[in-house]
Amino acid sequence: MKIVVIGGTGLIGSKLVTQLGEQGHEAVAASPNTGVNTLTGEGLAEVLAGAQVVIDVSNSPSFERAAVLKFFETSTGNLLAAEAAAGVGHHVAVSIVGTERMPDNGYFAAKIAQEQLIEKSGIRSHSCTRPSSSSSPAASPTRPRWMARCT
Repeated sequence: MKIVVIGGTGLIGSKLVTQLGEQGHEAVAASPNTGVNTLTGEGLAEVLAGAQVVIDVSNSPSFERAAVLKFFETSTGNLLAAEAAAGVGHHVAVSIVGTERMPDNGYFAAKIAQEQLIEKSGIRSHSCTRPSSSSSPAASPTRPRWMARCT
């Protein structure tokens, strides 16, 4: 199965790409380093061609409230539109546990906005998972529990 990991060259994404590859999937790392930019849409059509699943573990370069909100709204909107055009079957967004409990935190508010965009997008199948830092690939060399729901 072709699985595209948005943010696939970062701390979590690179580990996820490795683990998916070890399971026999065609795991593709997508990031600005690989020519894919979710903010501009550059490279999305090409990388999503033939993909069955997209896992978005991207992160905003800024944590300032307005900037992080703009990042997640723009990148998620571009990604969902490109997925629809490519016929991607399932979208997975990795969020953060407890986002709904801290709406005054700008980053958490942006992750909630991202989740709402996905829910309202009309995409056929999607999952928003909220792992804690203790279940992320960066925290543990073993396969995290949330990743089992992504494959």
